[in-house]
Amino acid sequence: MTTSEQIKVLCVRMGISVSELARRIGQSPQNFNAKLKRGTITEKDLIKIADILFISYEQTFTLPNGEKIIIKNTGEVKKHKNGVE
Repeated sequence: MTTSEQIKVLCVRMGISVSELARRIGQSPQNFNAKLKRGTITEKDLIKIADILFISYEQTFTLPNGEKIIIKNTGEVKKHKNGVE
């Protein structure tokens, strides 16, 4: 599933339109829809979406030894070993 598809699913589950989400993050619906179509949503956009919707955003790198490096929408980087803090 692409990031654009995930954002559309998120909107459905949160009960808002993509246009409303765009307005809430300070972008025009036209610009935001163009970003979705081009697949050029940035990590900054994703963090802002999470903050505006009061949800968390995480991006994870998993190393061969099981250690995880998780980047959360707080801008904070946390290291986990086998998924445990």
